[in-house]
Amino acid sequence: MTLSLYVARRFLWMFVRVFLIFFGILMLIDMLEQLRRFSDKGAGLAQAAQLALMNVPDSLYRILPLIMILSAIALFLGLSRSSELVVVRAAGRSGLRFLLSPVIVSLLIGAFAVAVLNPLVAATTKEYDVLYARYARGAERVLSVSDEGLWLRQGGGGSQTVIHAERASADGTRLFGATFLSFDETGIPRERVEAAEAQLEPGAWALVDARRWPLDATNPEAAVETMTSGKFASDLTAAAIRDSFGSPSAIPVWELPGYIRGLERAGFTARNHQVWFQMQLALPLLMTAMVLIAAGFTMRHARFGRTGMLVLFAILGGFAIFFLRNFAQVLGENGQIPVAMAAWTPPVTATLCAIGLLLHLEDG
Repeated sequence: MTLSLYVARRFLWMFVRVFLIFFGILMLIDMLEQLRRFSDKGAGLAQAAQLALMNVPDSLYRILPLIMILSAIALFLGLSRSSELVVVRAAGRSGLRFLLSPVIVSLLIGAFAVAVLNPLVAATTKEYDVLYARYARGAERVLSVSDEGLWLRQGGGGSQTVIHAERASADGTRLFGATFLSFDETGIPRERVEAAEAQLEPGAWALVDARRWPLDATNPEAAVETMTSGKFASDLTAAAIRDSFGSPSAIPVWELPGYIRGLERAGFTARNHQVWFQMQLALPLLMTAMVLIAAGFTMRHARFGRTGMLVLFAILGGFAIFFLRNFAQVLGENGQIPVAMAAWTPPVTATLCAIGLLLHLEDG
């Protein structure tokens, strides 16, 4: 028990050290990028640091598996060079039993990342989007999905229009059960339009079976106008609506199931969010696979030689699994493979291959 706690504590400390090193490197790189991007818009060093601090957690979260395999390699190399692995084996403990502590720590780190870090990263990503929009002037999101349906916001002509639809097409350019509520420059409602359907065209929404209420009239209900077809001016484009969805990583994992249901009720495809959600559930297994891959190549005595080559093989193996995971994510988002296969096949395959290698080395 004492040995297991010692190995677990040492592995956890190694992971924290590698994590902080990557955090510092990414912070410096991102600060330089933010300064280059917004220096002409009045952003100084403090503003760049704030933007980088909000943006770096997302990058760190995405490379957690690589941080894990580098931490595991550093742990096993340190134990090997200090001959602690030789002592452990001489005491009668097998290599597979010795790996139990790092595996449990990797599972706990993965679970902590999904349960705690993921919501924190989502919050910092949203804050970064707000700050980015403040400096970029005009990059705000125009779309929102809730239990009541789809909500859009558009500007133009000094006024703002809020659009609500019961459901929409997959790209958001065709609305069903649409309501348009326009406000003047002072924020007072000016006009309300309801339409059975609305199709986005260049510069306007094409309305079908619409009714218009001039809210600035004395009796809007008496002045209602009915039309079988019509136009409602718009500055929206299909690209603007599509880009407003943002990244699934900006939504906390606890809220993803409800958000996915809301997207499906609104008529949008939620495949990207489903793949991301399943990938988050599979993250602890992927972290464990990285530890096992590192152990398969580096959990040996340093006097056997070829340490550098084996470390290189371990790193290449980790990058291969990381690339395979991203490739499977793209295939899953495009609908070429099932969602569960896209999320779970890379970590399961990596784990089984690493276990097979360890069994061959230990008992083969």
